[in-house]
Amino acid sequence: MKIAIGNDHVGVELKRHLTDYLTGKGYEVVNFGTDAPESNHYPIYAQKVAEAVVSGQCDRGILICGTGIGISISANKIKGVRCALCSETVSCQLSREHNNANIVAMGARMIGPVMAEAIVDTFLTTEFLGGRHSIRVNMIADIENGVELS
Repeated sequence: MKIAIGNDHVGVELKRHLTDYLTGKGYEVVNFGTDAPESNHYPIYAQKVAEAVVSGQCDRGILICGTGIGISISANKIKGVRCALCSETVSCQLSREHNNANIVAMGARMIGPVMAEAIVDTFLTTEFLGGRHSIRVNMIADIENGVELS
């Protein structure tokens, strides 16, 4: 599985940790984030990761900023992205099972490396359940395409 990872300046260290962790588990990780500690803008990296996932260049994505909020909002502006902000594994599992999330966002100021590993493991190993959840995921796509839901 090929994983896109992106981050702003706050997420540099957690990104490095997760990249080492994931490559050690045999994943291919593509870095779309910054490695510089100077202040920069998370929407740039959200867009790069989101486009890599939606285009099929990468299978799934991981985004990191200070809280995970801004970078997840930014990623969700890209058509076809279902980015879930997770700070624990239960919501991460449900985001995959029920929402078929294709990107997970985390806050480097909110969680530590051990929790980040657990979230990423959950995100990469949990399958979408389909069924009634497919109907809802399709409705999300309809909204993106301007369909009025009733």
